[in-house]
Amino acid sequence: MEFIKIRGGIDRRVSRVGLGTWAIGGWMWGGSDEKNSIRTILTAFERGINLLDTAPAYGMGLAETIVGKAVADYGRRDEIVIATKVGLEWTADGSVRRNSGAGRIAEEIENSLKRLRTDYIDIYQVHWPDPLVPVQETAAALNRLYRQGKIRAIGVSNYSVKQMTLFREAAPLHTAQPPYNLFERGVEKNVLSYCRGNGISTLAYGALCRGLLSGKMRPDTKFAGDDIRGVDPKFRSSRYIQYLNAVARLDRFAGENYGREVIHLAVRWLLDQPGVSVALWGARRPDQLAPVEEVMGWFLDQAALDAIDKIVAESVADPVGPEFMAPPARDAAGNGASALPT
Repeated sequence: MEFIKIRGGIDRRVSRVGLGTWAIGGWMWGGSDEKNSIRTILTAFERGINLLDTAPAYGMGLAETIVGKAVADYGRRDEIVIATKVGLEWTADGSVRRNSGAGRIAEEIENSLKRLRTDYIDIYQVHWPDPLVPVQETAAALNRLYRQGKIRAIGVSNYSVKQMTLFREAAPLHTAQPPYNLFERGVEKNVLSYCRGNGISTLAYGALCRGLLSGKMRPDTKFAGDDIRGVDPKFRSSRYIQYLNAVARLDRFAGENYGREVIHLAVRWLLDQPGVSVALWGARRPDQLAPVEEVMGWFLDQAALDAIDKIVAESVADPVGPEFMAPPARDAAGNGASALPT
């Protein structure tokens, strides 16, 4: 495993592959299996992964609860870096909306600490910017928690450069979590360079683009129930075939040049991008972590990076980003529609 150092009060190195737990929470992933989820987390520890990324909105508290149980079973909290989030609230009917006001943050931190069975959170991240709350108010609320020792590092997720700049007027900013993978590269325009230039570590989510880059998808793969891929435009009609063609070509490239598969290539590519600190790898079964080992110990040179860019550009004529995942804001009355929590 490769490791990095994150600024703030985190006194241990962080694995460059972190375990993402959205799917473990079950919501929009077809339900959750607690016993299997705990086994998955413990398997991640065995494979050298020491960063767990979670959020209250992942299963309305379920993912955090499972993470708390798994870390308690492991018994060595000081070896684990827990990253969770704040700023999305849900209602009895299951709808989710943004709320990163100071009062909401003060409430959420206590609930997360209880579910996670810990007295501090290593990385506390604002899940989405809230247009109804000044960025500086949100930042000041997290800064208070930081000074109190309840959190060890301050982060944001899905923030623009402008929003991060405003945030840093009221608080230190140690991490950012943008969506980033071979097929979703909008943050290359300015977010990654901003983070590099300001010493902000990045935790890139969606490393496998909701399974597209796993190499396991087929034209007839079905996504039942509330599975998020049922509303992801990448998985619809002719566009889906374009992405599958790209995956097939990338898989051949990985095999011919490195003796590896597309899943290894996709995460290695992500880790080799300037400005990327950690790739978040979502898994809900222990066997889904088996490929992690094959990501380590090799690198892509410029010729390979250029060839990969060419494959994607030639294969995907109608690309689309992750914008569909953005949750709605509350209206002036505090109402909001259902949302995707990423």
